[in-house]
Amino acid sequence: MSSKDKQTIDAMRRQIMKYSALTLGGVALSGMLGSLPAMAADEEILIGYWPIVGGLPLYVGIEKGFFKKAGLNVRAVKFASTQQVVEGMITGRIHGCANGTATGALGLGALTSPDLFKIICSNPSNEKMVLDEFLVPMNSTAKSIGDLKGKRIACGPGIQNVTMAKIILEKNGFTETNVIELPIGQHVPSLAAGQIDGVYTLEPTGTVARMKGLGKVLETGVIAKYVLGDANAPWFGGAAALTSSFINADKARSTQFVEAYAEAVKYIQQNPDDARQYVAGYTGIEAALVKEVPLPGFVMYDQLTGENQQWFQKFYDVFTERKIFSKPLQVAPLIYKA
Repeated sequence: MSSKDKQTIDAMRRQIMKYSALTLGGVALSGMLGSLPAMAADEEILIGYWPIVGGLPLYVGIEKGFFKKAGLNVRAVKFASTQQVVEGMITGRIHGCANGTATGALGLGALTSPDLFKIICSNPSNEKMVLDEFLVPMNSTAKSIGDLKGKRIACGPGIQNVTMAKIILEKNGFTETNVIELPIGQHVPSLAAGQIDGVYTLEPTGTVARMKGLGKVLETGVIAKYVLGDANAPWFGGAAALTSSFINADKARSTQFVEAYAEAVKYIQQNPDDARQYVAGYTGIEAALVKEVPLPGFVMYDQLTGENQQWFQKFYDVFTERKIFSKPLQVAPLIYKA
């Protein structure tokens, strides 16, 4: 790991730590929030999300009325990065997060603020359940990621995106793995303007680029293939979670939320074509393009067992090996239990 990479990681840790502990005699913020009173019946449940396809269960749950039917007043709160979503959970500004929140960022949150959250659902992706991908400009002659050596490569913001992009480049023979962090909404314009020569990104970016003729997909499922070592493996790179403080303060409403969220997931699995339309109001994709958007998978907490949990753990082990996690982090204790 270069000194520049270490400085970036340390800066993120310091930023998360700034919010994860308020020191009045060393009292942890997570402990303070754990004693919050139960919420009023009509009080809003605030769920943070990053505007990508992965957040679809939250979008569907709101727009199809699953939360409302359960008697819950749920509001989606958009953030510019998944790091900000996690910071919002640490500071108690939101009660949880939607799918699409980077599990690497969640892991850092769990290390700096123990028992911060419980995962209720994750969104695996690979070359068939498309979420992660590498894009190039329309006029690019690159046939593989290796062809981009010496070129300007970008990725989304946050330590997970940067780390994944660097590993992908390493596995494709790059000796220099500097990447440019860009907000996901700037990926397609930057490709079209010739400011970058390739980008590691997430859907719906690839669909937007392809349908508007501003870029093309070079390869999908790059994390499963290059990081996990199996193109068909489920990469659990995003997850939905509720803060432990919310769960402990209001078990009834948190249980209702999880059940309603599961209904939204079931609806997506049974009605993918209809569910796609709700990507349009919450992400940068236009309504006319939503039929083209590929969907990742969605796995509820009770299915995050066996092989699924093993693949999830392998992903977290990468963060430990890269010394991004200060110590090994086990997935099992982070998973919600009914």
